[in-house]
Amino acid sequence: MSPVLAGALQLLALIAALALAYIPLGSYLARVYSSDRHLRIEKWIYRGIGADPDVEMRWPAYLRGVLAFSTAGVLFLYLLQRLQGVLPGSLGFSSIEPAQAFNTAASFVTNTNWQSYYGEQAMGHVVQTAGLAVQNFVSAAVGIAVAVALVRGFVRARTGELGNFWADLVRGTVRVLLPLAAVAAVVLVACGALQNFSGIHAVGQFMGGSQQWNGGAVASQEAIKELGTNGGGYFNANSAHPFENPTPFTNLFEIFLILLIPFALTRTFGIMVGSVRQGYAILATMAAIWIGFTALMMWTEFAHHGPALQAAGGAMEGKEVRFGVGGSSIFAVATTLTSTGAVDSFHSSFTGLGGGITMLSMMLGEIAPGGTGSGLYGILIMAVIAVFIAGLMVGRTPEYLGKKIGSREIKLAAVYILITPALLLVFTALSMALPTPPHSMLNSGAHGFSEILYAFTSAANNNGSAFAGLNANTDWFNTMTGLAMLLGRFLPMVFVLALAGSLAQQKPVPVTAGTLRTEKPLFTSLLVGAILIITGLTYFPALALGPLAEGLAS
Repeated sequence: MSPVLAGALQLLALIAALALAYIPLGSYLARVYSSDRHLRIEKWIYRGIGADPDVEMRWPAYLRGVLAFSTAGVLFLYLLQRLQGVLPGSLGFSSIEPAQAFNTAASFVTNTNWQSYYGEQAMGHVVQTAGLAVQNFVSAAVGIAVAVALVRGFVRARTGELGNFWADLVRGTVRVLLPLAAVAAVVLVACGALQNFSGIHAVGQFMGGSQQWNGGAVASQEAIKELGTNGGGYFNANSAHPFENPTPFTNLFEIFLILLIPFALTRTFGIMVGSVRQGYAILATMAAIWIGFTALMMWTEFAHHGPALQAAGGAMEGKEVRFGVGGSSIFAVATTLTSTGAVDSFHSSFTGLGGGITMLSMMLGEIAPGGTGSGLYGILIMAVIAVFIAGLMVGRTPEYLGKKIGSREIKLAAVYILITPALLLVFTALSMALPTPPHSMLNSGAHGFSEILYAFTSAANNNGSAFAGLNANTDWFNTMTGLAMLLGRFLPMVFVLALAGSLAQQKPVPVTAGTLRTEKPLFTSLLVGAILIITGLTYFPALALGPLAEGLAS
């Protein structure tokens, strides 16, 4: 079987699996977030944290809950790392240095999971399980909660109430992420992923020295890492490591986990707004971009330029032989079009245009299908922009899902889409202009610029994947990427929740003959065009200096 055919069959199998899970999971998520019943274990949690799950919150209160919970998570994870040297199960590792501890705490609480450390050489069992793995669950649950709050803003009328953050957080964790991750972990263990609390072992003699491996609860963390679109690997090689991702089947299974909840949330959205066709329109937008980018990536990586690539069947540098070009390309697009950041290959070793696709995937705002929750609220913001553009073209006040998009709503949406570009471009410019940060680049020229551009694109978009080649474990990059992650996560949430509150206060407007039908293919095409054009106009100059220049020169 040719490598190209193998890659195409993997993509078709993945699409079929996602289609089978779409309706049952999406419907279940709608029931979870629409229920007024609390499970017994949830009641215990509410009593433990002192929260009343039945109290409705307006958007400022909902936002305070998000920020308070996340601030506590950053502080706890920071202290856990700083105290690692005196904790049991540390495997003899010392405490993490302050700048790196701040970066890692910000990274995992923001669902970014950027790592400037070698996981198997820095983090013991307690930090990995009680710190990092816990944040993998709750940071994903926070993203879903904010997305659900925005959907309620479209559904509710003449009220500013968006639900209860604590109830949404607990339900997402207990009813959705925990059971799905448990099943996924069993599948990974059955397929050869590691799951133990073993210590460090020497596994052989190599060139006069021994190679050492340490065990850990790898499969359970791998499951929620992908399912919650987190991305932080137990080992530095991430999902390229055979202990995390042993076989071609587990590789495809992990891609399935990455895409599962973000795609299913579009059906949840459709059910909650009372029109599954609206959900299908959003799904079609996401799927069109995802399939298009995957096909483009496979084309660039399979292109046979030169005898080495012809002999390998594609651009195999930096890719695992057990996954091949096809599996690595599908994984790379899935992980960068979502906020996952896991990698099963080194994106720095992709072709110039292939590396550009991974960057552009993140620059789109990771909305196709995006992260758990963040993808849905990101594409709904773009839908608001799209109906505003359509309203300008026909001279009619724009409406979306029965709500008028006035000056307040469009200002909130506009600021939302400007935050991330401003962060990543400013931080990239500073890193290139100052004398010290460029010393962290492994390469010079366009590829070296791409290393820094990719790092801040990954951080500001809360993706977490690394281009490879950049030494990010410096005080500058630990601090600046940490700030980019925090600002890139929580500033957009401010405007999402403010928009949700504004929409919830409105009175629904009736559908008329002049109303734009946002469930039709025409609107899907408009939305795809708006996403690509806005992104292209924003990032083309930066991309032209990096991956495009490299790709055209090769």
